[in-house]
Amino acid sequence: MAAMEAWCVEVAVREPWEDPAAAPLAERLAALGLELSGRPLPLRGYLLPGRLPEAAAERAGRELLADPISDDFRVFAAGGDAAEATNLWPGYAGAHRLVVRRLPGVMDPVARSAREALDELGIEADVVATYRSWLLPLAGGDAAARDRLAAIGRELANEVIEEVLVDALPPGLPDPGRAAREGRVEVPIAGLGDDALRELSERGCLSLNLAEMRAIQAHFDGLGRAPTLTELETLAQTWSEHCKHKTLTGNVVFRDETTGETREYGNLLRETIAAVTTELDRPWCVSVFVDNAGVVDLDGRDCLCIKVETHNHPSAIEPFGGAGTGVGGVIRDILGTGLGARPLCNLDVFCVAPPDHDDAALPPGTLHPARVLDGVVAGVRDYGNPMGIPTVTGAVHFDEGFVGNPLVYCGTVGILPRSKVFKAAEPGDLILCAGGRTGRDGIHGATFSSVELHEESETVSSGAVQIGDPITEKKVADAMLEARDRNLYHAVTDCGAGGFSSAVGEMGEKVGASVELSTAPLKYAGLTPTEIWISEAQERMVFAVPPAKVEAFREVFAKYEVETAVLGEFTGDGRLRIAHEGKELCDLDMGFLHDGVPRLRREAVWRGREPGEPVATNGLDLGAELTGVLGDLAVCSREWITRQYDHEVQGMSAAKPFAGPRQRGPGDGAVLAPSSDSPLGFAVGTGLNPRYSRLDPAAMAEAALDEAMRNVVVKGGDPGQCAILDNYCWGNPERPETLGALVRATEAVCALARAYGTPFVSGKDSLYNEYRVGGQSLAIPGCLLVTALAPVADVTRVPDSALTGPGRGVFLVGVTRDELGGSVLGRRQGRLGRGVPRLHGPEACAAAYRALHEAIGLGLVTAAHDLSEGGLGAAAAEMAFGGECGLLLDLAAVPAEGALDDATLLFSESLGRVLVEAAAGAEAELMALLGGRGVTVAKVGESLAEPLLRVDGTGGERVVELDLDVLERAWREPLARGPLALAPRRQA
Repeated sequence: MAAMEAWCVEVAVREPWEDPAAAPLAERLAALGLELSGRPLPLRGYLLPGRLPEAAAERAGRELLADPISDDFRVFAAGGDAAEATNLWPGYAGAHRLVVRRLPGVMDPVARSAREALDELGIEADVVATYRSWLLPLAGGDAAARDRLAAIGRELANEVIEEVLVDALPPGLPDPGRAAREGRVEVPIAGLGDDALRELSERGCLSLNLAEMRAIQAHFDGLGRAPTLTELETLAQTWSEHCKHKTLTGNVVFRDETTGETREYGNLLRETIAAVTTELDRPWCVSVFVDNAGVVDLDGRDCLCIKVETHNHPSAIEPFGGAGTGVGGVIRDILGTGLGARPLCNLDVFCVAPPDHDDAALPPGTLHPARVLDGVVAGVRDYGNPMGIPTVTGAVHFDEGFVGNPLVYCGTVGILPRSKVFKAAEPGDLILCAGGRTGRDGIHGATFSSVELHEESETVSSGAVQIGDPITEKKVADAMLEARDRNLYHAVTDCGAGGFSSAVGEMGEKVGASVELSTAPLKYAGLTPTEIWISEAQERMVFAVPPAKVEAFREVFAKYEVETAVLGEFTGDGRLRIAHEGKELCDLDMGFLHDGVPRLRREAVWRGREPGEPVATNGLDLGAELTGVLGDLAVCSREWITRQYDHEVQGMSAAKPFAGPRQRGPGDGAVLAPSSDSPLGFAVGTGLNPRYSRLDPAAMAEAALDEAMRNVVVKGGDPGQCAILDNYCWGNPERPETLGALVRATEAVCALARAYGTPFVSGKDSLYNEYRVGGQSLAIPGCLLVTALAPVADVTRVPDSALTGPGRGVFLVGVTRDELGGSVLGRRQGRLGRGVPRLHGPEACAAAYRALHEAIGLGLVTAAHDLSEGGLGAAAAEMAFGGECGLLLDLAAVPAEGALDDATLLFSESLGRVLVEAAAGAEAELMALLGGRGVTVAKVGESLAEPLLRVDGTGGERVVELDLDVLERAWREPLARGPLALAPRRQA
């Protein structure tokens, strides 16, 4: 690895202050079995070019890199004696040093900002790098402990993107450049047999199946020539499962062996999800399934755009970068919708294995789930908020099935003038790229996400991981919105999966495009033309700009310090032509590129699933069970995550993530008001329960949509104008049983969407979420995340999810059934259970939500909280301690189907239920309104002045009486110190 001479500038917090990272680091090191004799010293390191005078490096430390009040810094030559450098820090002579630095070519946003700031100081540093270092005084100079430092370094770093050095200094500035090897390379494909075609696809990470390789072979046989490498890569990116959704748009024959029925879908997506939207034909759906995001009308002048994406495979390998670029990518989806929408808020949902997972039982090649969760939370935090975008809602789900394949859902809502919804590139428009430079990050990202992970994925697919730069993306967003309002371009899209190949290919599908790759700005020298073409380097957008407006366009972007380049033009000839320094690399017919992929035909079968052992309900101490349910990972507080996110930036938040006078209870959906001049806003919420999928994917799908709907309705969202998104994460669809479960979930969610009148406006699927180890695949439980978006007429009348005062009637909307299958109570017993919740009478639920929405609008409801994981007991406790107000519940009053025991009434997770607090003096009016609409509702309790939760059983006896402090502590403590605190203590 080549290295250039450099100065090290190291910065530490000055005594008597202590770096806030020191104590958590010491705790983590102790958990790893390393005993220290004193506190560790975290250092921030910067590498500046060695050609600079030492005085310039000193000035950089003094005036820029170190805070003059709280920091000290030291300057010395890179690659020198590590002990001498360590001795420069008083009190750490003889301490050991761990250094973590980024590998060559890995994005380093801090280094980029430092380089720009140094330039403003007049210090010419053309290359800057950063590193992290820790000085560790070991107890007794233990020689055995020194031998463990390298292993501990790997716990503090990720060797996919970073290098660990022990008792050494960085040798200098990394040089990622290399000589470009590739020009026009033809790939012999004529005459290859099936095995050779498969081997070619696998060796090139093309993720193309045999039928697709045969189609490419036949196409080029017809042309009488071999495909070039660039053409083959372009086809692979465009035909990837990630981009083409080949399974969901394919021909599927579904056989339900539980009923004996067989149904055939010519195009599964079109005949299910899209058909619902077409049949409902809502006039407020402005643009669906044709752009980067779904677009719905807000007020006749502006529209809301919404998109949710997944970034699962990259997050499994590098959690921070994977999640961060997942957020960055979905923000760019919003920026690339229509002529460019302004992002308003982000949301996230994570699915990981339990953070207390036995380290010794991890599949080879996987990261510990505690580390995964810690990393993905940081990745989301460090991307959206630095762009000035609030993160307003989300969820975390824990299941052993995610041990090899964590799921990271990232979503964004934006606002777009109705006049800017539609776009199209025109012949003669120039192709301009704007934003970040192109590097090797993200090579094969689209194809990588379309295959199973395996033991060597961390090594062979590390190039598919990117690191984001939110500051650059913020500049791009500001620049393009000004250019949009000045009508300086005809179309825009983002460089997501496939990079330029997908962006230019999609924009030019109807017209054709000619590209000269040598004009693309590069991060470093030595990229081959094909690497430039398929790189998924972040923060890049592609525009179709009329020639007469190019100068004005580039001036706008220059004002925001955003680099632009002309890549070519949209031609009108229906072909994709790519060249590098004038040498032709690709000449593809757009029709073959976009429509030539063979249609998949797959078999799907549903045989039903055996129920688990019944959940025990007799003889339980319901008070102890309630505190246990509240402390279960499925229910407990996510405050450790939520408090890291800024939900107030832009000043639009009308409902907080936590509820009550001191924000102590959990909230439901989020509410935002995009204009300070109007009370009109919108609510957004999500629904997902992977555990139900193990019993019946149809139940899981219904629960997802119903929970998402409840989350927006309880926040004032209008169920009559609610749009939804579907995001599938599933296993290998080539197995009929796996695809059969997906079809069953799809049919269920579509039936419910019709009943609720909720059109799908966007969606995404992520398949092949399996981890292959030792010839065996570990599949995730099939997951369908549903996101709901609905307008809120008056954000000033949004109910809280915590009780608001004593003496108020508390009412339960909906029916409770013996449905403990997949419940948290069952999870505590190690039982999957049976009787998984299903939605009985969806039309009645829809009517209940409409009536509840009307009651909220009339001010009859002051608090509302949906019942989900943990059932009535969890919801009641959360409303009580959130409002710092006691609650008496009478289980005998709960509307129920059949005679249910107290435990079932308290912990059943039946769908369609909401717990509401009536406004003072409004009980009779609330009951009259809901009852008059045919809603099943009953008064089940009353708020108390005493800080107690009291529950009376069906026999009239008191079955629970607990202090709110006890309940809140049980709910708050499990994740209070983050997931790493739950990871098993082990020797490094």
